[in-house]
Amino acid sequence: MARVIRVRYEGGVLKPLERLDLKEGEELVVVVKGKSFYELARRFRVEAEEDVDRVLREVRGRGRSIYE
Repeated sequence: MARVIRVRYEGGVLKPLERLDLKEGEELVVVVKGKSFYELARRFRVEAEEDVDRVLREVRGRGRSIYE
C-alpha cells in the first residue's frame, strides 16, 4: 500500500506529522521530496484567501448587528 505523508526532519530523524499504523521494526522505502516554490505559494494563497473570507464574514456580521 502506497501512501503520502508529511514528515519533519529533526535531530537526524524523519518524524511523521501524523500517526502511522506500522509494526515495530517494519521497514519502508522512503522517497524524499522537498516542497517546490509553486507548492508553497499555492498553499499560502489558499490560506490567505480563507483568512480574507473569514474576516469579511466577521465584518459583515458586525455590520448587521449594528444596523439592526
